[in-house]
Amino acid sequence: MSEQEIEPENSSSGAPIYRYENVEPEPFSLASGDEDSIEAISRHIEQHVGPVTGVFHELISDKVHLDVHIVAPTKDFPFYTLVTSGMSDLPMTVPADPACPAYAELCILLPSTWPLSDVGQADSTPTDEAYWPIGWMKFIARFPHEYHTWLGSGHTIPNGEQAEPYAADTKLGCMLLLPSISLPEEFRELRVTNEKTIHFYCLYPIYKEEMELKMKKGTDALLDEFDEAGISDVIDIARPNVAKKKGFLGLW
Repeated sequence: MSEQEIEPENSSSGAPIYRYENVEPEPFSLASGDEDSIEAISRHIEQHVGPVTGVFHELISDKVHLDVHIVAPTKDFPFYTLVTSGMSDLPMTVPADPACPAYAELCILLPSTWPLSDVGQADSTPTDEAYWPIGWMKFIARFPHEYHTWLGSGHTIPNGEQAEPYAADTKLGCMLLLPSISLPEEFRELRVTNEKTIHFYCLYPIYKEEMELKMKKGTDALLDEFDEAGISDVIDIARPNVAKKKGFLGLW
């Protein structure tokens, strides 16, 4: 089933809302990595961010083989940069609109204090305090291929209908896709061939109330509040909830 076959709801801002709770994902399909693509993405990361110091490899992959490349904190970028490779092995099912890129990868930025050494892939889950950013990167990267849909700038993916917190130590519960503001603009796109350009989106964890603000007022309204509060794209599990300012909670 494609996104176009799912009847959308309209938010107050006019943005469509697609719900997939009752849609069956595609059955398991074993995938292996595209070595040329992995190498091209790795070079792109090292050219614009820094040396790849580690990779979380998938042993068994469904639809696409997803690895997560890790760049350790540096003087220029004092945070961990995690970047997927594999999401772009297949095109997404995009609308017939050149403004909707078909190929994408994801990144997420973690503070230098994040306990990455505690992450054990064999026994970690997406709600683990250390592992959830990685688990959600992989879930979101595989999502458009499982449901024959697409993801792009400004899209939000909540943790369930109520955007439940990702872990016990945070109330963040939704991911917003946007270009990174902390990484160079040159990192945002990788032209592989004349027919294939990969767009790199950063995952911004947000609160349920911020998601509702975005759906009611639009993405720009939420970003204006982020700018005023100095919210960056580096994860802060205890950052202020900008939708609790100025009576925004009274909108819902």
